[in-house]
Amino acid sequence: QVQLVESGGGLVQAGGSLRLSCAASGGTFSRLGMGWFRQAPGKEREFVGGISWVGGSTAYADSVKGRFTISRDNAKDTVYLQMTSLKTEDTAVYYCAASRWGILDGRSDYWGQGTQVTVSS
Repeated sequence: QVQLVESGGGLVQAGGSLRLSCAASGGTFSRLGMGWFRQAPGKEREFVGGISWVGGSTAYADSVKGRFTISRDNAKDTVYLQMTSLKTEDTAVYYCAASRWGILDGRSDYWGQGTQVTVSS
């Protein structure tokens, strides 16, 4: 069973930056696609970005392209989400996700508990 623990959320002003981290355990990290989803109040959970374990391919939601970057460190079993030029509409609970296959298509088998990101105007 894969466990995911996010960290790095918080309060930031619009235009600022924040980096989220997600530490994975209980699985072979180098064979897991990793991703980030978010859920704003009153909205459904949505795919933010993902990185595959095959070749490190990435995919992003249109709303974050050019502002967010996902990366992974297989030596540390950790995936990161670097968020820049943050907007108030980026306010949400951010969830780390993992899946052997399909992460770039927004599919996930495992979830973290979530970390709150609040962007103030």
